[in-house]
Amino acid sequence: MDPFIRVPPAHYGGIERVIADLANGLARAGHTVTLWAAPGSEVDGDVEPFGRESEWTRWSNLRNVVTLATRFLGRPRGFDVVHNFGRLAYLAPVLSRDLPKIQTYMRTVNPANMTTARRLGARRLRYTAVSAAIRDTGVPGGGDWSVIYNCAVPDRYRFNAAVDASCAPLVYLGRLDRCKGVHHAITVAERLQRPLLIAGNISPFVHEQQYFDQQLKPRIDGRLIRYVGPVNDVEKQALLGSAAAMLLPIEWEEPFPVVLPESMLCGTPLIAFRRGGVPEGIDHARTGFLCDTVDEMTALVAQLPRIDRRIVRSEAERRFSDRAIVADYERLYQRLCA
Repeated sequence: MDPFIRVPPAHYGGIERVIADLANGLARAGHTVTLWAAPGSEVDGDVEPFGRESEWTRWSNLRNVVTLATRFLGRPRGFDVVHNFGRLAYLAPVLSRDLPKIQTYMRTVNPANMTTARRLGARRLRYTAVSAAIRDTGVPGGGDWSVIYNCAVPDRYRFNAAVDASCAPLVYLGRLDRCKGVHHAITVAERLQRPLLIAGNISPFVHEQQYFDQQLKPRIDGRLIRYVGPVNDVEKQALLGSAAAMLLPIEWEEPFPVVLPESMLCGTPLIAFRRGGVPEGIDHARTGFLCDTVDEMTALVAQLPRIDRRIVRSEAERRFSDRAIVADYERLYQRLCA
């Protein structure tokens, strides 16, 4: 994994959390796992740290590629499968080797990458995406593709059926960037006079800090709209479990947010804009609601009592638990190794 955030993360870092859950699940299943990731990473397996946490420049990326080529990819015979969640360039030294390789994409794909891989003689390379929406951005470039969603660990999130959906607070959890649509969530809460709890980290980028200072902070009154800052696993479970719904008024093609299965495992339905891979995770009017505008989202809050929180939890366990997703990857590994 790219060494920008350690695995698992202390707060923000959805895909880093998924990688930790995948590594630990594979270890429980009897596999020997080696993880290359940021310093400070910990999983149930061997960890070989590389790079520097929070560093993301052209030169650091080049240095990371060279580091992996010399420390890891120079001795691939000790591995049955190489699974890369980082930059495709990390696989360059072994693309043409007779070794099963998986490249997982968590964001929109540049199809030219598939063309480049073929020109470098790629063999036994399989692409996966965390949603069909992301897969479809890469398919024009060719290659073999699968969809395997992001996961969460059921035991980490306690189911809560004792929530009054007619008056319990709404919640937003995620990075406080404009594309995440936090300002829309505030508008919904203000219109309904329903409490909104906002949790997540403020981006280090200047334009996103300005977004928080100018468009969010003036509307956070500490009464109706509360910002509680970044949350760890224990705090996240309490936040999600007590909410009537999670609001996801995204303004971009969200690949597949980890907060979706996390919220569902608490029994908390989602009301989300119909963008990116999000509609693939929500069964409309059964585990949540999909809409396209703030007006629609505001109106749908009144429909929350229709949702059976037990079904929300059971669907999350069936489709997005760590056991389900580990099993999906295991089947893929076995096919590639055959």
